[in-house]
Amino acid sequence: MASQIHPTAIIEPTAQLGADVTIGAYAYVGGTVVLGEGTVIHHHGTVEGNTALGRHCEVFPFAAIGTKTHDLKFKGGNPGVRAGDRNVFREYTTVHCATKDGAFTVLGNDNVILAYSHVAHDCVIGHHLVMSSQSALAGHVILEDHVNIGWGTGVHQFCRVGAFAMLGAMSKIVQDVPPFLIADGNPAAIRSINKVGLERAGFTAEQIERIKQIHRILFREGFNRAQALEELRKHPQAGSEEFKRMFAFAAASERGMMPGR
Repeated sequence: MASQIHPTAIIEPTAQLGADVTIGAYAYVGGTVVLGEGTVIHHHGTVEGNTALGRHCEVFPFAAIGTKTHDLKFKGGNPGVRAGDRNVFREYTTVHCATKDGAFTVLGNDNVILAYSHVAHDCVIGHHLVMSSQSALAGHVILEDHVNIGWGTGVHQFCRVGAFAMLGAMSKIVQDVPPFLIADGNPAAIRSINKVGLERAGFTAEQIERIKQIHRILFREGFNRAQALEELRKHPQAGSEEFKRMFAFAAASERGMMPGR
């Protein structure tokens, strides 16, 4: 199938377009942009800057991908955005370039970012994010795989969100959210394990039981954080993948893990 490019679209001559791309009416593709095979830019969509989108991505009307960072520390250079395959950017979403020369805002594969949401400079997003409308990630946020973000949620700069975590609608996230858990509120606190999300992702009953034990020790038994981690290390299941993922997350946490309710 040949590429379909509307005659009113503006495509700078140095842009690199993969096979079978579709670019709609009044869309704009900048001169340093790379679009992968089968990617679709709908009418009035914008992709600019030092931006590369992988295969079969989709940019909906009035989304702006690869625009200049909001960061006032920007001193020029050529930072950019790198996104993998099958990412969907719905209407009016914005994804900004990194701040420092040669750095990138990064998205993996199969992420869905819904209308009016924002991914700021230097964020690093894994795979299979679902980010509901009117949510925002501040600069340098790290999201691991299979994160689900509810409507209208804001994540503070430099926060980390673990794999298979869920952020409740209209939450204010100011500390790191460990994997497998639900954070909700303003300011947010850990409420429970993400049981429905884990079941949908194929976790077994045994795995979910181990995650329940992790949650109970970390957030329900009255330990401080250091004591809770020590209890986890002594646990008979400490060698399981679920425990090891939690240990790795805690070791990498810089803002501190979010408290329980």
